[in-house]
Amino acid sequence: MNATPTPGNLLVSPNDHTLIMIDFQSQMAFATKSIDAVLLRNNAALVANAAAGFGVSTVLTTVAEKTFSGPMFSEITDAFPGQALLDRTSMNTWEDAAVIEEVNRIDRKRLVFCGLWTSVCIVGPTLSALDQGFEVYVIADACGDVSDEAHERAMDRMVQAGVRPMTSLQYMLELQRDWARTESYEMTTGIARKFGGAYGLGIIYAKSMFGASEGH
Repeated sequence: MNATPTPGNLLVSPNDHTLIMIDFQSQMAFATKSIDAVLLRNNAALVANAAAGFGVSTVLTTVAEKTFSGPMFSEITDAFPGQALLDRTSMNTWEDAAVIEEVNRIDRKRLVFCGLWTSVCIVGPTLSALDQGFEVYVIADACGDVSDEAHERAMDRMVQAGVRPMTSLQYMLELQRDWARTESYEMTTGIARKFGGAYGLGIIYAKSMFGASEGH
């Protein structure tokens, strides 16, 4: 066996998947207890800005936006100005014809999901997509549920079925992958500074104190 300096096929890249962000809405967030609302919004913003910055094909979908659940988080919609939100009545996004039409139009075999709630609005479409032969990832810390137990058991169920879990910061850094990619370096570190928590503070400190740069 001979090793080569090439990335594995299981790593995501900007042009090999569709990101589907589901039901990041006020009414859903009110009952979310498995993750702090501020952290949830921050992680969702990090994912959205990374996807928009890297040109990832993205589907934004809501449930009963005008009649019950309220608008999608502005942190997400601001990253995709002018993009239509696909509003549904179905709890399972995969049972909505408009969403599936968009998935088919984009035509990516690999799908990455995040949203509220993990046990309903994420389990439903991920297991449905798996059943139809798609490769499925879930950004676990950009999801939330009514309790820790609900979120964790939902993640267990999906992982057991074949869904691959990841985190929001991991998602962005996997898209960047090499600090020598100077065309996206400033964008990636800029998103991290704004939404990357302690990691972002580290970048601010290093750049301010001694002009550090990972790519040199």
